[in-house]
Amino acid sequence: MEVDWRQLRSQFPALKRWTALNAATFGQLPRRAVAALEGHLRRREEYACADFLSWFDDADRIRELAARLIHCSADDVAFVTNAATALGVLLGGLELRPGERVITLADEFPNNLYCAAALARRGVEFVEVPFERLYDAVTPTTRLVVLSSVNYATGFEVPLEEVSDFMRRRGVLLYVDATQSLGALEFDASKLLPAMMAVDAYKWLLGPSGAGFMYVRPDLRRELVPTVIGWRSHKGWRNVDDLHHGLPEFSDAAERYEGGMLNFPSLYAMGASIEMMLEIGPDRIERRVRELAALTGEVLGRCGGVLGRLSAGRPSPVVTARFPSVDASRLAAELKVRRVLVSARHGSLRVAPHFYNDESDLERLERELRELV
Repeated sequence: MEVDWRQLRSQFPALKRWTALNAATFGQLPRRAVAALEGHLRRREEYACADFLSWFDDADRIRELAARLIHCSADDVAFVTNAATALGVLLGGLELRPGERVITLADEFPNNLYCAAALARRGVEFVEVPFERLYDAVTPTTRLVVLSSVNYATGFEVPLEEVSDFMRRRGVLLYVDATQSLGALEFDASKLLPAMMAVDAYKWLLGPSGAGFMYVRPDLRRELVPTVIGWRSHKGWRNVDDLHHGLPEFSDAAERYEGGMLNFPSLYAMGASIEMMLEIGPDRIERRVRELAALTGEVLGRCGGVLGRLSAGRPSPVVTARFPSVDASRLAAELKVRRVLVSARHGSLRVAPHFYNDESDLERLERELRELV
């Protein structure tokens, strides 16, 4: 059955006033996500939070939705407030020894670059390499590779299946920040089997700030020590009338890394967006996003933009171009004044259409760009 993309646009009221082509910065909240968030707050008013334990039953249903989206068990999913938190759980709980190596890609998102400071204090070598040299940089002392599924500044899409297979055969842990792709592109944890995958929901997953989740592979959970310790750390935490005193006995599930209370308003909204995506079909969404990305590249080219080297081939959802005679930051600011939302990153204009965009948005982008360049 064909998807009525035009009808789906009605879920996104901001599109009546804005040409929003920057899902790589913020995705648009659908009406059903806002309704889910507001519904939780109204429920608090009605029940005075007397039903708070049932919220965790709802959280488990959202956990199931997240697991369906990435093809894993619900036990593999833990909620986080952002991707930085997930990386902190990994680096803080992993026993890294002096002399071991952690690798990331050059020009990575700052989360993945800033961890060098924490690793240096532990005597761990931190190496940045271009993707072309990634495999050569893997040595017998390499313990972990940290990378984004899609680069935030260039749009480079990492061949995750190839990378994951290479690292797994060498016993190297792979951490994938999928914030710049999940919700636009499919992700199959059962096939890729990274040690950990994290996503912040406010971009392509169309959630609010403060919601996200991480996949933690079962064998990693056996060695990754929880670093966030709270009242939900003990496996019997639901017995709130008689909470356990003493050392916690952790659950075997990824929930063991959550520790305390969850950000329920944002969680309900994220769950509603994931449910919508599952109804549409992640495969259909990916095809639509790549189609729009290809058209975006054509628009930028016709307007005099020089597409990023890594934008060739299969279209990435993050499309970048340089305009030799115009500063990208000024160009993005001028477009914002005209209610066209894109962004600038490291000298390039970055355009990131999602499935709720259509050809009329790209026509508007082209008209405004031609006037400005």
